[in-house]
Amino acid sequence: MSTKPDGHARRKAETRVKLLDAARTVFARQGIDATRINEVTEEAGVGFGSFYNHFESKDAIVAAVMEEVARAIGAAIDAATADVDDPAEVVAIAHRVLIGQAVGDPEFGWLLLRLELSHDLATTALGPYAIRDLERGVASGRFAVADPLVALAATGGALLGVIRAVLQGRGGADPAEHHAAGVLRMLGVPADEASEVAARSLPAIEVRRST
Repeated sequence: MSTKPDGHARRKAETRVKLLDAARTVFARQGIDATRINEVTEEAGVGFGSFYNHFESKDAIVAAVMEEVARAIGAAIDAATADVDDPAEVVAIAHRVLIGQAVGDPEFGWLLLRLELSHDLATTALGPYAIRDLERGVASGRFAVADPLVALAATGGALLGVIRAVLQGRGGADPAEHHAAGVLRMLGVPADEASEVAARSLPAIEVRRST
């Protein structure tokens, strides 16, 4: 029996991809709260009614975009750090990858900021990845933090602040490296060592959309 999808199923899947792509673009451009469903469908080039064949509400497509962004970021960071044993280097790479992606793809950067502003992206969707890496560092003695959740909020807030500065042209020279070193210092890594770790060779990696 053939498992090849029929034409209807293929078209339905393609429409869903168009809606997600359009939602990312519109959310990044103007924010989530200011976006209406008809603006998403117009951006996607599909009929308004078709939206509800895929998502029951705007909140549903926001959740889908958040899930996709978190999955793409997690896959990119996991790939970049697969052979890295030092928890400090893992955290540095994660922060550098995200800032580098925002520099290369401003729409992606603005999307991160818009999602965080409206739906707490850093703690809900990205939190599991970040807390995992943070807890590994604490368990190994690499990091010295009194409260991992406070440390997560502090480092995540710093990351988003730097991404915003970069997108607004205020990032300065080597913002990703300088930020990563600062994050490691916040986590208890000595300053000289933090700078050395943050300056290590960075694997070539890109956050890829999964749709």
